[in-house]
Amino acid sequence: MIPNFKAHPWHGISVGEECPDVVNVFIEIVPSDTIKYEVDKESGFLKVDRPQQFSNIIPALYGFVPRTYCHDEVLRLALESGAEDVTIGDNDPLDICVLSSHNIHSGGMLMEALPIGGFKMIDAGEADDKIVAVMKGDHAFGHFRDISELPQAEVKRLMHYFLTYKNLPDEPAKCRIHEVYGADHAKEVVLASMRDYASKFGG
Repeated sequence: MIPNFKAHPWHGISVGEECPDVVNVFIEIVPSDTIKYEVDKESGFLKVDRPQQFSNIIPALYGFVPRTYCHDEVLRLALESGAEDVTIGDNDPLDICVLSSHNIHSGGMLMEALPIGGFKMIDAGEADDKIVAVMKGDHAFGHFRDISELPQAEVKRLMHYFLTYKNLPDEPAKCRIHEVYGADHAKEVVLASMRDYASKFGG
C-alpha cells in the first residue's frame, strides 16, 4: 500500500528539468488575497503571515522557487552589482512573482514559469531578490522573454508593491530596489540560490 504522503513544497519538489529557463513555482498568495500567506518551513503547510496592510495588494501571483535559498551566492551577486548596504542573503527560498492573465483564486499550487527579469531588492541589509516571471503558456504574458518587453506600467506596479508592502504610512522606507535586471541575470540569481540551497541543505 502506498502511504499518504505530501511532498514539502520547499524541499520535496524539484526546481524543474528545464531550469533556469523554466522553473517550478509554489504559489503562496494571489492578487485577491487580503491575507499574506507563507509556507511554514517546518511543516510545509501554508500559514497566515499577516493581513495585507491598507490597500496594498500583490499585483501578481507570488511564491517561491523550490530547493532554492538566498545566502552567500545571492549576496555575492548583490555586491557585484554595486550594492554597498547589503551584508547577507535573506535566508529564505527565492521569491518569485508570476504574471498571468488568468484569474487564479487561491494559492497552495505548483506551476511552471519563465523568469524574465527581477528586482535587486535590499531589505534592511539583506539581499532579497524578487524574480519576475510569466506563467508558461499564458496567452497574454507567456510570449514575453525579458522584463524590458513588458509595459512600464506593469513593472512600476510590481516595484511599488515591493517598496511599500511592509510600510506603515508614518514609517521610513525599509526596502529599496538597487536595480531592475533582465532575464539573463534573473537566471543567474536562480542558479546562485540553487547553489546556496545545496550548501545549506545538501543535494
